[in-house]
Amino acid sequence: MNIIERSDNVKIIVGLGNPGKEYEKTRHNVGFSFVDYYLKEKGFDVNWKKSFDGEYYSTILFKEKVLFIKPLTYMNLSGICVSQFLNYYNASIDDLLIISDDMDIFIGNFKLKSGGSSGGHNGLKNIESCLSTTSYKRLKIGISKDKSMNMKNYVLSKFEKDELDNLNHVFHDLVNVMDDYFVLPFSDLMSKYNQKNR
Repeated sequence: MNIIERSDNVKIIVGLGNPGKEYEKTRHNVGFSFVDYYLKEKGFDVNWKKSFDGEYYSTILFKEKVLFIKPLTYMNLSGICVSQFLNYYNASIDDLLIISDDMDIFIGNFKLKSGGSSGGHNGLKNIESCLSTTSYKRLKIGISKDKSMNMKNYVLSKFEKDELDNLNHVFHDLVNVMDDYFVLPFSDLMSKYNQKNR
């Protein structure tokens, strides 16, 4: 398949979003956007490949074999792609990190979680259904919440310029979070960064 063999231990990082030009820079695509941002910041010349209903890029970071994935199933069926990659690599659920948007967190903030409910997020709901567990690691990136708008319309709306500025700031901070993800126990990662949120 690529530099990562099926027998290897592999970290699987999944950014959630919807494929297609019309969804670029929408709130629901924050997972896609941050994965792209992180790989660019790390200096990778990424050539995405397609398999298992998703795009993937494999590399080595901090001596860990890592697979970055962007499901192409559309948000509500994200678990189909995630489960196929996990099954192919016989990967542990402990080595899975899902990066998603969160309507209940303000733009400029984020939260690390080791499990729990989907919070109404359809992508996470489908992942939980396909994996038959809620015990997987998440990085939730705030997209704020405008309660005057219909939820579906809101998550598919584009960011305003000032919101994009805030998002870029949090993406910059999250590069350090991701770097530490590869070297710290997840409980230590949560303790280090969650308390710094506003």
